[in-house]
Amino acid sequence: MKFGYRFSNLLGTVYRQGNLNYSPDGNSVISPVGNRVTVFDLKNNKSETLPFAAQRNLVCVGQSPDGHLAILVDEEGAALLVSLISKSVLHHFHFHTRVHSVSFSPDGRRFVVSKENVVLMYHAPGKTREFNPFVLDKSYFGPYDETTCIDWTDDSKCFAVGSKDSSTWVFGAERWANLIYYSLGGHKDSIIACFFEEKSLDIYTLSQDATLCVWQCNTETEALQPRLPKNKADGDQSEELGVQNADVIHGKVESEQERIGKVKYSRVGKHFFNKEKDFNDLTAAAYHKKTHLLVTGFASGIFHLHELPEFNLIHSLSISDRRIESISINVSGDWIAFGCPGVGQLLVWEWQSESYVLKQQGHFNNMVALSYSPDAQYIVTGGDDGKVKVWNTSSGFCIVTFTEHTSSITAVTFNSTGFVVLSASLDGTVRAFDLHRYRNFRTFTSPRPTQFFSLALDASGEIVCAGSQDSFEVFVWSMQTGRLLDVLAGHEGPVSSLSFSPTHTLLASASWDKTVKLWDMFDSWKTKETFVLNSDVLDVAFRPDGKELAVVTLDGQITFWDHQNAVQTGSIEGRHDLQMGRKELDKITAKQAAKGRSFSTLCYSADGQSVLAGGRSKFVCIYNVKEQLLVKKFEISCNLSLDAMEEFLDRRKMTEFGSLALIDDGAGDENGVVISLPGVKKGDMSSRHFKPEIRVTCLRFSPTGRSWAATSTEGLLIFSLDGSVVFDPFDLDEDVTPSSVRHVLRQKEFTTAIMMAFRLNEDKLTLEVLESVPHEEIDIVCSTLPLLYTEKLLQFVASALETSRHLEFYLTWAQRLLTLHGQKLKSRSVALLPMIQSLQKSIQHHFDAVSKLCDWNRYNIQYALALSKQRGMKRPAEMADSDRDSDRDSDRDSDRDSDRDSDRDSDRDSDRDSDRDSDRDSDRENDRENDGCEQATEQLMDSSHRADHPQSGGICCLSSSNIS
Repeated sequence: MKFGYRFSNLLGTVYRQGNLNYSPDGNSVISPVGNRVTVFDLKNNKSETLPFAAQRNLVCVGQSPDGHLAILVDEEGAALLVSLISKSVLHHFHFHTRVHSVSFSPDGRRFVVSKENVVLMYHAPGKTREFNPFVLDKSYFGPYDETTCIDWTDDSKCFAVGSKDSSTWVFGAERWANLIYYSLGGHKDSIIACFFEEKSLDIYTLSQDATLCVWQCNTETEALQPRLPKNKADGDQSEELGVQNADVIHGKVESEQERIGKVKYSRVGKHFFNKEKDFNDLTAAAYHKKTHLLVTGFASGIFHLHELPEFNLIHSLSISDRRIESISINVSGDWIAFGCPGVGQLLVWEWQSESYVLKQQGHFNNMVALSYSPDAQYIVTGGDDGKVKVWNTSSGFCIVTFTEHTSSITAVTFNSTGFVVLSASLDGTVRAFDLHRYRNFRTFTSPRPTQFFSLALDASGEIVCAGSQDSFEVFVWSMQTGRLLDVLAGHEGPVSSLSFSPTHTLLASASWDKTVKLWDMFDSWKTKETFVLNSDVLDVAFRPDGKELAVVTLDGQITFWDHQNAVQTGSIEGRHDLQMGRKELDKITAKQAAKGRSFSTLCYSADGQSVLAGGRSKFVCIYNVKEQLLVKKFEISCNLSLDAMEEFLDRRKMTEFGSLALIDDGAGDENGVVISLPGVKKGDMSSRHFKPEIRVTCLRFSPTGRSWAATSTEGLLIFSLDGSVVFDPFDLDEDVTPSSVRHVLRQKEFTTAIMMAFRLNEDKLTLEVLESVPHEEIDIVCSTLPLLYTEKLLQFVASALETSRHLEFYLTWAQRLLTLHGQKLKSRSVALLPMIQSLQKSIQHHFDAVSKLCDWNRYNIQYALALSKQRGMKRPAEMADSDRDSDRDSDRDSDRDSDRDSDRDSDRDSDRDSDRDSDRDSDRENDRENDGCEQATEQLMDSSHRADHPQSGGICCLSSSNIS
């Protein structure tokens, strides 16, 4: 088994904080998710989390105009320069303080960073080949308080900066003779956003008290005059920095005499968003310059669309009851993206059609449970927010959310068909959801109110079992009738975990009473065996072949049992492998705290040779069951914004009065809560900011064996085998080279070429060899292929079928391999099960896509046939309508004189004659069209018949473009 699993995708979390960005083509949204970045492809309906991560949660993202580079800045001011093309980190930089915004100039030559009350302008990386990508150009001073927002003019000559001191400063990117800096007032609250008008220096400023000021400039951008070489007289505004050779510009309030001959602004309008006695804070804004569209978001979850400069309200809608923190508009101005961090919501709204392009929301509380579908296409998750969500593993999107539960979800699972999801909750119910109709079709309850803590479903999908947290019983229901069949008593503590054997009629129940009980469901649910352990049992799992049982206990041990003989076969001491971190408020060291910690969840790998275990730690461990050794440790997160990430405390945060972690960082901020004084009972103390602790609550291996998933504090993390080019040869010698493989292939020795390609184990070469085999030679090659290479070829066909369009070609390979070698492969069915399920997943995916296409073609054929049978039947209905209208006209005009009536009658007669002539012509045209339609239908049916029976030889390629 290979263990080269790498981070693949992050599901369950779509937005945390920071600013949203659109790609230059406007088809993708870049969203900061914790310390990572997720790209949502709106055109192809797919999401991808980029493989790099910052040390802390990201607060701002700046994207270059060409979309190749991005600057990510976290809470502490550490910046990453990343390439969005190669998806790799290019450079690290630290601003040493919190950064509020980053913005590239439209020409891509510079970027501006605002921090504290300073604005720093750097030369953009990539334009010049320097070693240090962050080369400081100018430093701008002027605002007295922290800067909040940045906007550039279209020609990159000037930029505007908003500040919390209610002022807006316009700075020149170069030292223009008539514009170096300019200060704008007019507001009574901090500036949220400022925007330049298209190809102009006119500017709009918006403040937090929902006020818009319109400023008009007396100078165009083309009238900015280059400054002459500076002299000593200008020393009051600039000074040279010898270290980085950068200018420092100090802005100040100028007198009227000093402004003579320079740029001058005048306020031409002031508008208010709030109505009378309405105090709704403005929190985010975006402006599309080409369409003059202003989008504003408020703390109550409402957003407005206005047309500027007239300030005409176009649209208003409430999308949430939480504050909107970020708004972005794509390049065409059609799609507007909103980010709501309170509920972790990301929305993309098409304002013209008033419809959602994307509406995604993760669990706004901790995820506690997950389960893979049998074909590994879907993952179901349950959270403390009482929601059950189903995620598509290929697209990364949530396809359905069930909100029927009223309390925390404790366990979820799929049935064997993959179309039914079951969930257990602390609200005392177990619910079954149908993924065809997306409804709750069955609810299982107990005679007495109880909280369900665990859940299991047998292999047939007929028996549902749930363990209780307070009554220490296991309840058994029938899936078909929903009736309670039995109540299994015997445990003396909460039932922490349930697991059905995949092959036997056994149910294993684990409890905090230090026992694991086996129940035979065909023998009146009698206790077959009871395993007594040394500590509380937290989780239990059967091996995929049903011959072994793995148990996790509170003392940090993983024990393995042969349940048929009631013998313990092995144990693993995993406490030291957890490597716990120290929380900021812990009084003891991490080493001492780890003595009381243990794994809380485990699962077997798809082949049953390894177990995956995790708990209250940032590490997930894989152990080899046979050798009982640690094989590999995976680090779930490197986000220092989470608690218990570091082994040692930061001594810089320790003072003589205690740890700085006791101070609420959000107190006094506009987003935080002012903490009441000691002894004061008023105030919501639960609203304080806190650092969530890193932990892994549930682990599951994919049935295909290619990936595994973990629910953690960060979200739903997917780790999969790396598909990049890695030289991993098999039975290699000196004669096997790519040139020799192609030489054998030209001699049409296909079986030898396939075996040599697999010995080199390069996917591109194997694909080239396989697709060079003629269609009629597949049967001969499959029959002469050794069994060892048959398994490898079947695995390669399963992986190639996921992305290839050559459906018939690869399906023929799979059919012939399974037909000729099925009996030999059956002897190793347990080891080959993940590969077979991967093949089934690929076939099912293509079946769904092709079946939709065929249904659409069948509908078109039926429509064409129905159209050909009508023979101009629509024309008399139109004539009847015209006659009815003419009668109404005659009744309405009956008071007119008889001469006009006679003229109208003669006109109507001539119109009817012309209508008859036009009807004859239209009937002839309809006959011609019907004949052409029948011929087109016959050709279409003939082509579909030929598609059902293609000629042998070569590769049959199926694509939607060909069919359309």
